[in-house]
Amino acid sequence: MLAPNFWDHPDKAQSIVTKLKGLKATVKPFEQMARRIDDAQAMIELAGEEDGQSMLAEVEQAIKEAREELDKLEFKTQMSDPADISNAFVTIQAGAGGTESCDWASMLYRMYTRWAEDHGYDLELVDADEAEQAGFRSVTFAVRGEYAYGYLRGEAGVHRLVRISPFDAQSRRHTSFVAVDIMPELDDSIEIDVKDSDIEMDTFMSGGPGGQHQNKTASGVRLRHLPTGIAVECRNERSQHKNRKTAMAMLKARLYRIEQEKRDAELAKLYNEKGEIAFGSQIRSYVLHPYQLVKDHRTDVEVGNAGGVLDGNVDPFIEAFLKTRKPPAAN
Repeated sequence: MLAPNFWDHPDKAQSIVTKLKGLKATVKPFEQMARRIDDAQAMIELAGEEDGQSMLAEVEQAIKEAREELDKLEFKTQMSDPADISNAFVTIQAGAGGTESCDWASMLYRMYTRWAEDHGYDLELVDADEAEQAGFRSVTFAVRGEYAYGYLRGEAGVHRLVRISPFDAQSRRHTSFVAVDIMPELDDSIEIDVKDSDIEMDTFMSGGPGGQHQNKTASGVRLRHLPTGIAVECRNERSQHKNRKTAMAMLKARLYRIEQEKRDAELAKLYNEKGEIAFGSQIRSYVLHPYQLVKDHRTDVEVGNAGGVLDGNVDPFIEAFLKTRKPPAAN
C-alpha cells in the first residue's frame, strides 16, 4: 500500500484495503488482549512489592476486565467464515396469520433495529412493503458494521408469536409466524460471478400508502436469477440505478449463502428455503400469553423477560447459537 502507484488501479487497491481491514479486525483484539494481560501482570508485581491490600481492588478489577476481554475474544473465534465480518441484509417476511403476522413482522423489525443500535451498528432501510392495516408484509434493511453478519446469521428462520390479539374484538389468543432471512453484504474480497444473461429485471412503482414517501415513478427494481429462481427487490431509493445496485448486492449475497449451505450440511437446515412459514418450522417461539417466555428451539435457551427480548436483548440467543459452531481445526 506504500507503493507510489498503489491507487493507479482503484478496484484492485480497494480490494487490498478491504483485505487489510479484515486482517486488522482479526489481529487487533489479540494485541489488545496481550496488553491487558501485561498491565494486569505489572499490577500484580507492583502489589507484591508494596502493601498488597491497598492495591487488591485494582488488581481484582484488572483481572476481571482481562477475563471478560478473553471471553469476548474466544467467542469471536466462532466467526471464522470469510463473510462473517461483513455487513448484513436482514429480510423479514410475514407468513401465516394475516394482519397479525404483518404486525409481528413490524415487532421483529423493531427488535433487530434496537439490537443493532445498542451495538453501535448503522442501519439503512432497503425495501418495505407495508400492509394495509398494520405492520409489513415484508421489510429489508442493512445492518452495517464489523461482524454484523457473523452475529446475526443464526437469526435466520421462522419466528413464532403467541399473544392476545390487539386486532381481535373478542381478545382471543392468536399465533403468528414470520420468516427472517440474513444475508452478507459482500465486498470485493469475495467474488460471486453472476452473468447478465441469467438475470431478469422488472421495474415497478415504489410508492407506499401515501404522504411524503409516495413515489409515482417506476424506480422499484425486482431481479430474478433464472438458474435458481431467486428473486430480490429494492424500492427505497428514488433512483432506479441505485435500487438495481442494491438489489444486485442482495442477489449475490443470497447466491453466496447457497454456496455456504453446500459446504456446511449442519447449517443447511437453517439457511435453505424455509418452506411454509407456519406451525412446526419455527426456530424460536415468543409467548406473551398466558405467560411470558422466549425459547430458542435449537439451543433450548429460554428468557422469561419477553418484553426485554422484543426491546432488543437478543444476545443470549445469538451467543448460544454461535457457541454451537465449531471453529476450524488448526493446521
